[in-house]
Amino acid sequence: MRIAEFKLERYFARWEFVAKLLLGSSDAESFGLEELLALADDDSRKLWNDMRLGYTESPGHPVLRATIAGLYDGISADDVLVFAGAEEAIFTFANVALGAGKHAVVMWPAYQSLHEIARAAGADVSLLRLRYENAWALDPDELASLMKPMTACVVFNIPHNPTGAIPERRAFDAAVALCERTGARLFVDEVYRYGELDEGKRLPAACETSPTAVSLGGLAKPFGLAGLRIGWIATKDRPFLQRLAAFKDYLTICSSAPSELLAIAALRARDRVLSRNRAIALSNLALLDGLFERRAKDLEWVRPPSWPIGFPRLLRSEPVDDFAARLVERTGVMIAPESIFDHKGNHFRVGFGRRDMPQALERFEAFLDAKA
Repeated sequence: MRIAEFKLERYFARWEFVAKLLLGSSDAESFGLEELLALADDDSRKLWNDMRLGYTESPGHPVLRATIAGLYDGISADDVLVFAGAEEAIFTFANVALGAGKHAVVMWPAYQSLHEIARAAGADVSLLRLRYENAWALDPDELASLMKPMTACVVFNIPHNPTGAIPERRAFDAAVALCERTGARLFVDEVYRYGELDEGKRLPAACETSPTAVSLGGLAKPFGLAGLRIGWIATKDRPFLQRLAAFKDYLTICSSAPSELLAIAALRARDRVLSRNRAIALSNLALLDGLFERRAKDLEWVRPPSWPIGFPRLLRSEPVDDFAARLVERTGVMIAPESIFDHKGNHFRVGFGRRDMPQALERFEAFLDAKA
């Protein structure tokens, strides 16, 4: 396999632990170990105290898989496969579902691995473009125009990274029906699920919509537990899940025992975990609302219907990549310019899930003033 450099990850490798304040991160405020364990129920605490640091079960701890299954309607523990982060799950899915002679349609802009691994696996890839002028809406007619006889899968990301967009229910249902008619497998990256500002806008999980559809989940984004490196795939298609498990044998084989047990504790306490992070994000979103009102000549955005990310546009003539470079070098504030998504439109990703965002935003606006 020959695969293109992962632009976003290389950018974060350069700046994530150097910049003083991260205004482009996509995850919520992380939890400390003691903070998370304080939320654990008695069973989770006992699992933690009795933990042995040997190999774990390759599909994932049975209790963890059952707990994950409880997030969905009509899904059991045997419909869940645990991975060492969502990235491993994406890599596994693309290599099992795709290859030479197959075609995928991928929602775009996107986390690069959603389309690049498919290309590296030998598949033909068409990009389903979400457009700023259409408020990043999903167009099922455009999706239909991209389908081919050899289309093996359709890849969505809902809520969407980097825009925070959520498709309208009718558009989503039309896309699901199209996949059913054509036999294309629907794969939805749902790692931002539970970040919907209006929970009534939450769409059905992919694995609930079709016998072959696949949901990708994880604990990195609204949960604020990226360091656990726990992701999963849920699908009712057990033969396909077994193929994924066989491929995973060549990767991590199994996940970290401490991570799996902490994941059980977090998911059992998910209402409190998400409530804490939602409060931080909503407070920060109010600050961003004020910024966009004050700086209407400099910035605009489609206000995201989910947290903790959005994709504003810089209205100045300066290329946003240059702006981002000067910003981080002079103020220590990192944003995520659109070039790491191969997008063109002078956009950048802003993250509003962390407690230090007010300080980052203060420096960001002062930088705007200095160049006004």
